[in-house]
Amino acid sequence: MTIFEAYQHTKKTLAAAGIEEYVTEAKHILRHVTGMTNMQILTRYNEQLSPFAQNNLTAILRQREIHYPLQYILGEWWFYGYPFAVGPGVLAPRADTECVVEKCLDFLKGKEAPRVLDLCAGSGCIGIAIAKECPQAEVLLVEKYPEAMRYSAQNIEKNGAENARALAGDVMEKTAADQCFDLIVSNPPYVAAGEKEIMSPETAFEPETAFFGGEDGLDFYRAILAGYAGSLAPGGMLIFEVGAKQSAAVTDLMREAGFSDIGTKEDLNGIKRAVFATSK
Repeated sequence: MTIFEAYQHTKKTLAAAGIEEYVTEAKHILRHVTGMTNMQILTRYNEQLSPFAQNNLTAILRQREIHYPLQYILGEWWFYGYPFAVGPGVLAPRADTECVVEKCLDFLKGKEAPRVLDLCAGSGCIGIAIAKECPQAEVLLVEKYPEAMRYSAQNIEKNGAENARALAGDVMEKTAADQCFDLIVSNPPYVAAGEKEIMSPETAFEPETAFFGGEDGLDFYRAILAGYAGSLAPGGMLIFEVGAKQSAAVTDLMREAGFSDIGTKEDLNGIKRAVFATSK
């Protein structure tokens, strides 16, 4: 089987399995099994796959046919230009979340030695991306679950984010709320209890604790606003990632908590994915 034949076979298999992004995923998979860049694949498409690469490809496709997450299969996923180790027990980074990082970095521009708190940090993708892009910042990542905490600590080391630190803790117990921060950011669990049946098949393999935020999906926003609003320095920013239809509800919660200058930022799909406000 040539590289070109492998690519066509991969696309066909993924499409038949109902994988929406089958073209993009096929490219990811071919890069992984060949160890080549996109350009190398284009210029060497008539080369034969090695027996090892063919076996690896077969194993990957079998896993994707049952919708096991590609991020878990590859063991690594890129987010905001940085590689993150991922696997069972941690939510895989999503491109939608990059707009949250962009807003954080816009806010931090020109600030000297800002302190940043990333709540419900998971893999650490938000906090670590901020730490790498803003090396003058001190970034604290708080994560409750040991399985996810293992990845956040690993990813700090993987990316050489010396200005980031992982801390085991629970936002419901106000971990680190006694400290003062210039920026507090969180991508908390925000799926409503009744929405489980409409989630993608891949999410069945990811930890439920990373998805569900109570009956209406807003429990963590309420808890963070109640427990951490007072942890912001004057003029500091609080920024949340929210679900596709939650920006209005979270805006109302922030207003009720005393914030007035509330804004939103859209992701690449035009969805209001980030809700933010600065403290008085």
